[in-house]
Amino acid sequence: MNTAEIHDISKSVNLTPRQIEIIVGLMLGDGHLETQNNGRTYRLKVEQSFAHKEYVEWIYSELHNLVRTKPKAKEKHRNGKQSRNYYFNTLGLESLSPYGKLFYREGKKIIPGTISRFVTQLSLAVWFMDDGSSKSAKHRAKILNTQAFDVQSVSYLQDLLKNQFVITTTLRRQLDGYQIYIPASQIEKFTLLVSNHIIPSMKYKLS
Repeated sequence: MNTAEIHDISKSVNLTPRQIEIIVGLMLGDGHLETQNNGRTYRLKVEQSFAHKEYVEWIYSELHNLVRTKPKAKEKHRNGKQSRNYYFNTLGLESLSPYGKLFYREGKKIIPGTISRFVTQLSLAVWFMDDGSSKSAKHRAKILNTQAFDVQSVSYLQDLLKNQFVITTTLRRQLDGYQIYIPASQIEKFTLLVSNHIIPSMKYKLS
């Protein structure tokens, strides 16, 4: 694919409603959007540990028409430790610009106060697959790892869960920020909302 073809794709590709739902879910989790031309186009970066390869492959299958290169593995070295991740990036696309501008302020990822307009059950499931976990093997409660967001952003997410999905949550303070805690009393409702959208390799997060 040459530069002219990439440019044409960047201007012409439109996101489907399902792709938008998935991208919004990724932005609530570990997904990142970045621009190299002052916001004219953005590209989406998806990266997980290699243990979640099947999940990354599923995201790729949903977004493949936005991507030039298939997912691949890479080695990471941090604090003297080595790990292996699996990732892909989309092309820089004009159709991603509204979401880059929605989820970033001055280069920092945030949650907009209007988030409830964009989140569906599929978005919620992607968010949980991307950045959710169980409290422990002995507890039904679930955690959404929102430490990367400021307190106001996390508050918007709590309001979203309560007002749109009738899920009541609390906050857990961690050294690096705040987690959203979904207590055991809310798990049945939460599971009914997301279970049909959770891919097989991620079902363990609901168990």
